Amino acid sequence: MDHRPRLYLCTAFLCGVLLTLGFKDFYPDLERRFRRRRTPINSIAGAGLASKDKIDLEDLTRTHGKDKIANVEVAEGIEACVGNTPLFRIKSLSEETGCEILGKAEFLNGAGGSPKDRVALNMIKTAEEQGLLTPHSGDTIYEGTVGSTGISLATICRARGYLAHICMPSDQATEKSELLLKLGAVVDRVPPAPIIDPMHFVNRARNLAADHTADPTRPGRGYFADQFENQVNWQAHLEGTGPEIFHQCGGRIDAFVAGAGTGGTIAGVARLLKPKLPDLRVVLADPQGSGLFNRIKNGVMFDTLEKEGTRRRSQVDTIVEGIGINRITANFEAGRELIDDAFKVTDEEALAMARWLAEKDGIFVGSSSAVNCVAATKLARQLGPGNRIVTILCDSGTRHLSKFWDRAGNVGGITDSKLDEMISL
Repeated sequence: MDHRPRLYLCTAFLCGVLLTLGFKDFYPDLERRFRRRRTPINSIAGAGLASKDKIDLEDLTRTHGKDKIANVEVAEGIEACVGNTPLFRIKSLSEETGCEILGKAEFLNGAGGSPKDRVALNMIKTAEEQGLLTPHSGDTIYEGTVGSTGISLATICRARGYLAHICMPSDQATEKSELLLKLGAVVDRVPPAPIIDPMHFVNRARNLAADHTADPTRPGRGYFADQFENQVNWQAHLEGTGPEIFHQCGGRIDAFVAGAGTGGTIAGVARLLKPKLPDLRVVLADPQGSGLFNRIKNGVMFDTLEKEGTRRRSQVDTIVEGIGINRITANFEAGRELIDDAFKVTDEEALAMARWLAEKDGIFVGSSSAVNCVAATKLARQLGPGNRIVTILCDSGTRHLSKFWDRAGNVGGITDSKLDEMISL
């Protein structure tokens, strides 16, 4: 019997299997070549590519056992958390006035939680460069302050190898001195006194620093930071706060509003912004009892509350802490000629604004921030809708619980406050 037909059939079958397996690997390449010849080279996908160009594709869905993470610079110490604070729209005030009122969130500075972080860091760095301070040598920094500068100094002193000795008026909120003690600072709470009194908190700090340096039995030196007259104060804002505001606003700002204690913030920011924006209005926010309002308006330091027999305390007669003063400082004078106008803010207006911001925006700030926002609102009413106004939110209300916020009271369930009823426009 002839078996050749069966042999031919088996051979054909095997050849078919082998051909199929080979074509399976060859066909995709053939298909790609065919599609490439039919696709115009100037299509969106192939724009700018010649047919001979080679494209290397990377499968980003596979990590081959290792996560691909971009290199991120790690900050060095708490000092690196100072500056670059957010600027945000204060919604309620913007909607009420028709202006865009922006708050520079200086309470988010990462060391002491206020714009004084910038000043403290700049003063210490400058003193180090001048050979006036040496880390871990026993050097002690002395300062007279109502609180915020002291807290910033105490924090950065610990970070850079120094001790801090803070002198402050005894009528300031107690939580400030308690925080200073927790940070390891020595705290002198002295009775409020005129600047001519040796026991004024600034004079006491200066004298203690000199005594320390002159005492051979004490380690290190005493360095008096002198925030009111040390001009690296305003320079910190010229180099930091001012440029940040300019860039965050894209160079479009109609007015800048700030209070003044040492005067460093308003002077430094004004000196940066005014040359860039000649039409910018720089406006001082001044609490009751302070003489700076009259310094801007009339060229003299005087307030009606300074009349004989009217003063209740030896400093500025206000519940507000951190801004307001009745003497000329080198830092304020550095920018005084650039200040276009000033608004006086009463204690009641500041208290009402603090409650308003908490009620309407969930913003819980201290007394100086409230004063700034009152002045920004008054200016917005004066300028009319469509203007962009920047102000400073200095510190958190948590530093003002025992005094300012104790008088302001709880916001409670109130949701229907009227701005025009709270502020004298």
